[in-house]
Amino acid sequence: MFTGLVEGQGTVRRIASLPVGLRLSITPDSTCFPSSDVAIGDSISICGCCLTVVAINGDMLDFEAGAETLSKTNLGRMKVDSRVNLERSLAANARLGGHLVQGHVDGVAAVSEIVRNGDWIDMWFTPGFEQQRLLVSKGAVAVDGISLTVANLTADRFSVALIPHTLQVTTLGSAGVGDVINIENDILGKYVDQLLERRFADGLISLSPQTIASLRPQLNAESPLPR
Repeated sequence: MFTGLVEGQGTVRRIASLPVGLRLSITPDSTCFPSSDVAIGDSISICGCCLTVVAINGDMLDFEAGAETLSKTNLGRMKVDSRVNLERSLAANARLGGHLVQGHVDGVAAVSEIVRNGDWIDMWFTPGFEQQRLLVSKGAVAVDGISLTVANLTADRFSVALIPHTLQVTTLGSAGVGDVINIENDILGKYVDQLLERRFADGLISLSPQTIASLRPQLNAESPLPR
């Protein structure tokens, strides 16, 4: 479990192919946590994706990402010298300053627009339908492992407001239009969505034809609501 409060950044030093995935070697920056504070078996968020430390070589930490992880995240797009956000797992006695982030990325989204407001930036993303429908205006979302608030929400996009500190200490400060980032929806929303979908499927919850008709214009054709 993580908070989405990124501790710092690191650099991808090596990428090796595995029979079913990739092995990534990452060096945390000197301003991030030191490798000496990490042990083999620890969980670390790499741009929002929870991976296990499998080896430590000096200041380099090695991780392995399987096919499922690569299909859901931007880790397969990483190159040597790519920059990544890093966060160690949440300690039981630590403050929860962001929100509950599992490190289980739901999918990716492309940066679609960047609007500069002085030192601030409004950054817009275009996620997949499954991620978009679980977003709530002013709700929480993890973007490349960063705990952020949904500022604006449309039918197919959402934006976040990035303060200068966030731009300075995370990879979003160098992100450009077209870049692909990881999205993790709020865990509470995912559980509520799953619960309601099962209730509808089992016939335990029903909606009147009038209610369904009023909701239909707002719903995608893939909606789990009864037709």
